[in-house]
Amino acid sequence: MIKPLVWIEPGIVIIYGYSLDAVPHHHHAIQVIFPKSDSLCLLDEQTVNQPLIIDANIEHQLQMDEGWILLIEPKSRLGEVLSLKLAGAPFLIFNMQETVLPPLPIQGKKIPPPLNALLQQLKLPQQDLFINNSTVADKRIQILLTQLDQCLQGQCLKPINWRASEIAQQLALSESRFLHLFKEQLGIAWRPYLLWRRMICAIQAILNDSSATDAAHLAGFSDSAHLSRTFKNNFGMSIRQAHILLKKG
Repeated sequence: MIKPLVWIEPGIVIIYGYSLDAVPHHHHAIQVIFPKSDSLCLLDEQTVNQPLIIDANIEHQLQMDEGWILLIEPKSRLGEVLSLKLAGAPFLIFNMQETVLPPLPIQGKKIPPPLNALLQQLKLPQQDLFINNSTVADKRIQILLTQLDQCLQGQCLKPINWRASEIAQQLALSESRFLHLFKEQLGIAWRPYLLWRRMICAIQAILNDSSATDAAHLAGFSDSAHLSRTFKNNFGMSIRQAHILLKKG
C-alpha cells in the first residue's frame, strides 16, 4: 500500500490519498484524476474508472476510495497542453488503462508514476516538464511568479503583505496597470491568485508538521477558521480534514 503523499513543484501539485470525499467546489487549477484500478471514483454522481481531466473553474464534487490527483496551473506548459486536449469541454475521460511506470529520476528527484503516465499519454518529454515552467510572456510577471515559487521550498514570504500597490511599485508600473497586466497574463485576478498560492503554502506547512493554526498564520491567514473556509471553497474539504488526510499512513 502506498502511503499518502504530496509532491509540490512550480506549476503542479500531486496528491496520493485515500477516502477522498469533497463537497462541490471549484478552483484555479486544471485537475487530473487517476483512480486506482480497483478504486471507486464518483464524479458528480457519475462513476468513473479511467483517468480524467477537469478544466479550471469548473464546479465538481469528487469521491474516491484511492488514487492520484494532479493540480496544474493553466498558464504552464502542461496546463496549456491539457487545455488544448479539453478543447473547451468541462472535463474529458481518458480512454486508457491504468499505467504504472517507474519513477524517473531527474535532477535528484523522482517524478510520481501518474505524471509519467500523463506525459506518455500526451506524448510529451518527461525531462522538459520536470519543472512545469510558466508560459507567461511578460518578464515582470515572470519575476513575480518566481518569487512566489520560493514558498514551495519552505521559505514562505508572508504573502499577506504582498499588496498590489507595493508590487506595482517594484515592477515600475501603476497599480491599475499591474492589475490589468496580471489578469491578462494569468487569466485570473491578482487577489484570488494570491489566495490560491497562500493555500499551497498552507499545504506545504502541514507537510512540514505544522498544526492547522500554525499553517494558517504561516500562509498569511488571520486564523485557522479563515484558512478552512477558503480551503473548503477551493478543495471541498476543511483544512483539518486535509491535515488528517495528508498525515495518514
